[in-house]
Amino acid sequence: MENKKSIDSETTITELMIPSYANFGGKVHGGILLSLMDKVAYVTATKHCSSYCVTVAIDGVEFLNPVEVGEIISLKASVNYVGNTSLIVGIRVESMNPISGKINHTNSCYFTMAAKDVSGNLTKVPGLIIENEEQLRRFCEGMELKKLSKRKRAMLKSNLNEHSIDELKVICKDENCVLI
Repeated sequence: MENKKSIDSETTITELMIPSYANFGGKVHGGILLSLMDKVAYVTATKHCSSYCVTVAIDGVEFLNPVEVGEIISLKASVNYVGNTSLIVGIRVESMNPISGKINHTNSCYFTMAAKDVSGNLTKVPGLIIENEEQLRRFCEGMELKKLSKRKRAMLKSNLNEHSIDELKVICKDENCVLI
């Protein structure tokens, strides 16, 4: 299996935001943007792996600026990190007002994708050739994101039943809830 450069799988999807994409507030629905991000992550991962890929996790989706109907969005994706059977695709989403030309960074996020063979089993992904400092920084961020994801999964699997009701009340005492 031959290692690959990030540039070989970089992908940009550009799309006009139409009225049917609007939510009740008149802005483009976040679900529309998530669907487009999933598509660009799939295309980028598949180009790198030359195999079918599935979404495993999405991290860091925080909408910084709303997207207006009539704007043009560009989703720019690249492979930031590769493991054994998975990879992390970094995505930057920008909206552009076609009249003013103003560009807004709407969000950045990270999709963890897993490569599958024709039988649906996990399969090894090609290594990533790192060509510059920016790619090295992104690869190291991907390593840290992978570690954080493992810690998060472990925390979510922890059994809060091991705590007494009094301990849980102490944990929640300064939160926005009413303990009865």
